[in-house]
Amino acid sequence: MNPYLALDERTGDALTAFLPAADGALPPGDAPMPASLVAVWCEGHLLLVYDRYRGQWELPGGGIDPGETPLEAAVRELREESGLHLPALTLAGYAHFRLTRPPRTEYAAVFTGETAVRHDAFTPNEEITAIHWWDPAGPPLDGAQIIDTTLAGYTRS
Repeated sequence: MNPYLALDERTGDALTAFLPAADGALPPGDAPMPASLVAVWCEGHLLLVYDRYRGQWELPGGGIDPGETPLEAAVRELREESGLHLPALTLAGYAHFRLTRPPRTEYAAVFTGETAVRHDAFTPNEEITAIHWWDPAGPPLDGAQIIDTTLAGYTRS
């Protein structure tokens, strides 16, 4: 039996747990939480960004800067990576990862949001080359990060 919720067979990175947010829940303290991720939904479709360096579709997100809250990082990363500004994101929970390069465990704060209109006005930048609204009810998206698409499913529960 696979002990992971999702495993990236290319890198060996794994999503080991998703801890849903409860009212006022603080992040677990057994590993650092250096990042925030965002699952944005529009009419059942999930916003994914194409990271030119990793060569894959993934959730918008990234590192939490010094002095920044996880929510502030999520809002900033979403805007930087997709051009979409959604300041009213909701904390869905905390993703626990086992990462391989370098070997470590860590958490990411996972936020979710809804938009009534698909945001398609995107200008490629140094990091992100495209955005895509993927329908999880359809076929898997070629080149999508399995950890991120699995994690996004937990934000819909």
